[in-house]
Amino acid sequence: MLSTELDTIKAIKNGNIKVFEDLFRSLYAPLCGYSNKLINNKEIAEEIVQEIFYQLWKNRETITISISLKSYLYKSVYNKVLHNFEHEKVKSKYADYISTQEQFGETPEQAMQTGELYSIYLKTLNALPHNCRQIFLLSRNQGLKYKEIAAKMSISVKTVEANMGKALKAFRQSLANY
Repeated sequence: MLSTELDTIKAIKNGNIKVFEDLFRSLYAPLCGYSNKLINNKEIAEEIVQEIFYQLWKNRETITISISLKSYLYKSVYNKVLHNFEHEKVKSKYADYISTQEQFGETPEQAMQTGELYSIYLKTLNALPHNCRQIFLLSRNQGLKYKEIAAKMSISVKTVEANMGKALKAFRQSLANY
């Protein structure tokens, strides 16, 4: 490395903001051009270069540059562009996955489990005694309170509570594995 580059690196490591700003002004446009050639998106290219300079300043005290400073910055831009491509690939795969999920509504496993659960729910519901089933449906499907169910069926609130207890116990037992 040239002694001027060593002096520049040393000054930046020591927190000399003026030297850093001079470096930024001299290499920002060429690095943006290089980044844009690689990525073909001006805004992202500029963000990449800004991030490189930010990281250089942030890590200035611990950073070790064994090649020329200019080469280091160009290599950093190149690596950041590659990282950006990988990130975009992951985002694209995730977007495809999400659109597939939205298109089909749910996975086959979810559909099977939902169907299975519904089947068990119906079996349990149909196995309940008539009044117990009716009380459960009024409570869960129509959202009636125990007092309203009691009035509608001409029974006591205690009878509604007892039947709901039986129904819920039956559902807990039949759905215990889920």
